[in-house]
Amino acid sequence: MSLTKDRVMELETLCRRFRTDTIALLHRLQTGHAGGSLSVCEILTVLYMECANISVDNRCAPDRDRVVLSKGHAAPMLYRCLSEKGFFPLEELETLRQPGSRLQGHPSMGKTPGVELSTGPLGLGLSAGVGMACANRLQGNGACVFVVLGDGELDEGTVWEAAMAAAKFRCDRLIAIVDWNKVQLDGMTRDVMPMGDLRGKWSTFGWNVLECDGHDIAQLYDAIQTAKGLADGKPCVILANTVKGKGVSFMENTNLYHGKAIDDDEFSRAMLELEGAENA
Repeated sequence: MSLTKDRVMELETLCRRFRTDTIALLHRLQTGHAGGSLSVCEILTVLYMECANISVDNRCAPDRDRVVLSKGHAAPMLYRCLSEKGFFPLEELETLRQPGSRLQGHPSMGKTPGVELSTGPLGLGLSAGVGMACANRLQGNGACVFVVLGDGELDEGTVWEAAMAAAKFRCDRLIAIVDWNKVQLDGMTRDVMPMGDLRGKWSTFGWNVLECDGHDIAQLYDAIQTAKGLADGKPCVILANTVKGKGVSFMENTNLYHGKAIDDDEFSRAMLELEGAENA
């Protein structure tokens, strides 16, 4: 069953708030990754607020779903979702990347409530996701493991080793979601390391492949629900077409705001756009 129009509108409103809150936070603290946080907003929001069986109450349950943010630099948006779910107070976001904080620049499972895997060095998340999926099967539960990857991260050879292993071990409760924004730290992905036919690559590695608009709540939800329902002995990847810096025009489709501090003028311009969208 698809989402109702009212629920889609509620989640879209939430995403607008998450974007505004995240840019305001990164400006105040003068640190953090803006571009990738904005591009992954809808993906994480749909997972945490709608599709994944994750809550404060079941955080230690063996049959909970797992979400692994393999592109760990998008931690600000992950933390905003986790705070919304009640894993820690919203006010704690103000400690982002500060000494002694539970909210480090990249997620830390030993410190941060709700974080399933410490990530940061790219290429680790899918391998761990394979292990989690295999462990779940050995324990006899049908929990899903969702791994959110960056498209620049696909340059890492460990991603493709994990992709082969997932197919071999028939990890059909493993769902990878690629934040396919076509931009990475040093430039456009097509210039840094062309991936060619990305859909064909994953298919050749033995995966089911779905594709959707990564900023369309309804499409994302339908793709994730379809992936959950396949259960055909093959892992599934969702190629979510996104825009780096989505929602702030001068941050979109450029690598300049991958990790750049946001100055006062940029913040004012960004908030005009984000608050305008929020009030529209």
